[in-house]
Amino acid sequence: MAALTIAPLVPADWPAVRAIFEQGMATGNATLETTAPEWESWNVSHTAEGRLVGRIGDETVGWVALTPVSSRCVYEGVAEVSIYVTEPARGQGVGKALLNALVAESERIGLWTLQAGILRENAASIALHAACGFRVVGVRERIGRRDGVWRDVVLMERRSAVAGLE
Repeated sequence: MAALTIAPLVPADWPAVRAIFEQGMATGNATLETTAPEWESWNVSHTAEGRLVGRIGDETVGWVALTPVSSRCVYEGVAEVSIYVTEPARGQGVGKALLNALVAESERIGLWTLQAGILRENAASIALHAACGFRVVGVRERIGRRDGVWRDVVLMERRSAVAGLE
């Protein structure tokens, strides 16, 4: 694999980020969503910090971002992870590099817990999160439907060893 660079995700990245999200949707195992949002909607639903893209040369090959889990102040240190990698770049370490960079960024901004809801069939994503320090905390059975089929979601979390200890 050529050198991967990781940079903050900015509005100009949206067309590539959206295309990668659409590739993930097409697998049927990355999300229950069936349409990609417009930038404005995506932008307001994700945290301002903790948005990264991975590039090989000039090509965006993956992205990772955080979504607050709640507006309640008691959960200000908890966020949900989204991560997507282009099909040609999967299995080459892009996801692991992005997720590890996001973990470091999340601790820098004071988050003490990251969580991920992963469709049970997405074994690669479950393995990726486990390799980056996440653990399975449960399975939410029949939590949502896609194309008329009920799906289970594996809930994983990573607790920081440095943030939120004060």
